[in-house]
Amino acid sequence: MKAGDIGGYRERLERTIFNPLTQTSVGFYLLVLVLLGVVGWGLYAYIVQLRFGLLATGLRDQVMWGVYILNFVFFLGIAMAGTVISAILRLTHAGWRTPITRMAEIITVAALMIGGLMPVIDMGRPERVWEIFVYGRFQSAIVWDILVITTYLIGSLIYLYLPLIPDFALMRDRLSDGASTIKRKVINLLALGWQNTVEQKHRLEKAIGIMAIAVVPMAVMTHTVASFIFAWMLRPGWDSTIYGIYFVVGALFSGLATVLIVMAITRRVFHLEEYITEKHFRYLSYLLLTSLLLYLYLVVTEFLAIGYKLKLEEKELLNLLFTGQAAPWFWFFIIAGFVIPAFLLVFRVGQTIHRIITAAIFINMAMWVSRLLIIVPTLQVPQISESLGVYTPSWVEWSITAAAFAGFILIFTVASKLIPLVSIWELAEEAETEAHSESIGEVVEAG
Repeated sequence: MKAGDIGGYRERLERTIFNPLTQTSVGFYLLVLVLLGVVGWGLYAYIVQLRFGLLATGLRDQVMWGVYILNFVFFLGIAMAGTVISAILRLTHAGWRTPITRMAEIITVAALMIGGLMPVIDMGRPERVWEIFVYGRFQSAIVWDILVITTYLIGSLIYLYLPLIPDFALMRDRLSDGASTIKRKVINLLALGWQNTVEQKHRLEKAIGIMAIAVVPMAVMTHTVASFIFAWMLRPGWDSTIYGIYFVVGALFSGLATVLIVMAITRRVFHLEEYITEKHFRYLSYLLLTSLLLYLYLVVTEFLAIGYKLKLEEKELLNLLFTGQAAPWFWFFIIAGFVIPAFLLVFRVGQTIHRIITAAIFINMAMWVSRLLIIVPTLQVPQISESLGVYTPSWVEWSITAAAFAGFILIFTVASKLIPLVSIWELAEEAETEAHSESIGEVVEAG
């Protein structure tokens, strides 16, 4: 980009990014209305559950965890990847990361909010959740889980907010006209008196760097501690020493897929083709393929260890997964999670973005099923009785699950009307740096 084009680029950038904040289409209201309807139906289903207890669900004594805990693990996985991707790319100074990091950070916050609710919904007596804080023992993995999730949520909110400060200042300077008094005061407060001075920029970059370093171990610990809840139980399929890294890599796998899907939708809806290009999808697809191979290695290792020992309970679990009741789900997980995505990501068939997004959709469906395979078949294997446990989710569970996904989408949708989805000041600085470098190059060539 030439130096003379910077002014026009910045004006076009601000107009494109600020447009969703100032103009609202009918489609936006219809989408919000539909999402609120799904969330409302989920709330009604939860009221039914509160009235009749967990008998309103398919959960029973033997299979006491179901889709609620499945959703908990799934959303935690998405939450891990969003901020981790942003932080790692920022720490490695990957210049191409700028248009996608904020969306990834919003995904993290939304997923943590929804995922954190799932264990509470799973409780038969949710009003007693406060007892965990009062009587909880430090030796309990559940207490650890609450601590790390809360810490990660607070850290992610701070990490999301810090790069927003210069953009809030732009909103203060550009969007004040016509805004309500309350909105102007809120934006002014969030801008923290930003004037784009050298000292302010130095302090902000230092704070962002510190938080980028801090959130990575927060994210890893969040999903590692979640795996402890399973690994510390003497259950066939859960009694594993690799569950920590198994959960972390699986979370990165599904999280990358989610970021790609959200990128594609946001790019199309808000006309961000100039800033989110094929290059961003291609680079993230390399990370997605790497995580696929890592996760495949861990899946093979896990089942290889179980199959080699072949204890009686583990034999029943493998039979259940490979040829029994859970076999359709298991083979769907293998084909949709590994075979199809690997083909789409390795071989260049069709348009790049469409191919990558198709792979990402298959991966997320497969990873949701993989959480089902971790939880339900293991609990079905009898510990006392001789018969397999039976679990079929009720309409209450499916309704609350639909509400959870609708709530996740709703949080992101509302966020798109409140804050810029792309960092304006960082993109503008990158364009200025590029133009400056090109100018120097031209001078050198002329000399």
